[in-house]
Amino acid sequence: MARIAYIRVSTQEQDTGRQDAMFTDYDKVFTEKISGKDTNRPQLQKLMEYVREGDTVTVESYSRFARNTRDLLELVEELDKKQVGFISLKEQIDTTTPQGRLMMTIFAGLAQFEREQTLQRQAEGIAIKKAHDAELKAMGLPAETYKGRKPIEVDNDRFTAEVKKWRAGQQTARETMNKLKLKPNTFYRRVKQMEEEA
Repeated sequence: MARIAYIRVSTQEQDTGRQDAMFTDYDKVFTEKISGKDTNRPQLQKLMEYVREGDTVTVESYSRFARNTRDLLELVEELDKKQVGFISLKEQIDTTTPQGRLMMTIFAGLAQFEREQTLQRQAEGIAIKKAHDAELKAMGLPAETYKGRKPIEVDNDRFTAEVKKWRAGQQTARETMNKLKLKPNTFYRRVKQMEEEA
């Protein structure tokens, strides 16, 4: 029944001292200086492999553990399957207590609500655009029908070459995205696809 802590700051320049001071008497501490954009973080993955039934994972704030509600819920669910507790000191969440489990249930409900609201807004936007186009057509004016967002096309060879430069430290991720004219979510999704296909 180990007490485990997870510490994260976003960049190499940031200091972990404030978080370190909170966890001096813990059995095991996993620390990393990396963006929390997703859960593919080396020390986080090691932590998830290390934990055993009865352990408790503690963080200073759940934003250190996960960037968004969906990732947080998935990580906590994975811990729960291993019968490992999760504690976030700042938000006073403790899944080993009924109150903590209730908080996570509320989080899950809010995340689902947000997803449904987003889908509803998208559907309403499409319906409004179609109705507007129909009105223009009835008036004899040209109207573009809704076709969705045009996908960004990037040559695979060029994408691979630019990613290799980024991996080799020849340019930053931001510079790579700017060269390829890709947004972060599209860029990282394609990087992941490339790694999976390799």
